[in-house]
Amino acid sequence: MSAKNVKTLRAAHESWNKRDFAGLVRDAAEGLAYTDHGRNITLNSREKFREWTEGWAKGFSDGRITDPHYIDAGDIVVAQFTCEGTNDGPFASLKPTGRKTSLPFCEICHFDKQGRMVSGGCYYDQYTLLTQLGHIQPLAAAA
Repeated sequence: MSAKNVKTLRAAHESWNKRDFAGLVRDAAEGLAYTDHGRNITLNSREKFREWTEGWAKGFSDGRITDPHYIDAGDIVVAQFTCEGTNDGPFASLKPTGRKTSLPFCEICHFDKQGRMVSGGCYYDQYTLLTQLGHIQPLAAAA
């Protein structure tokens, strides 16, 4: 059954790349609990998760999940991938900068016996994101 969970998560990532948000949440449980650890946001429903993914797409209309690698751990799937895109729309409370970003992500998702995602979370470096977008200046290198 676990190989099915990898296939399900891969399909969700492909749906995001196609902006098929209904497809993205098709195999998520209604009570999905998902945490964006970079921004310390917890989403407590499938609909809130969908809105969160749509927010990323509004901020990066050409955004794509690239170079995904999936680790099958039974009812848990770990995904490592890169998100690339141009910040051409508002992202959370930030105005668009027109700058490109390439950001490594790690996502850990838990599936129930029916193969629905019931919980998960993503990890990424918000400092790198904000630096790439020009919202903060990089720290000066030590001499």
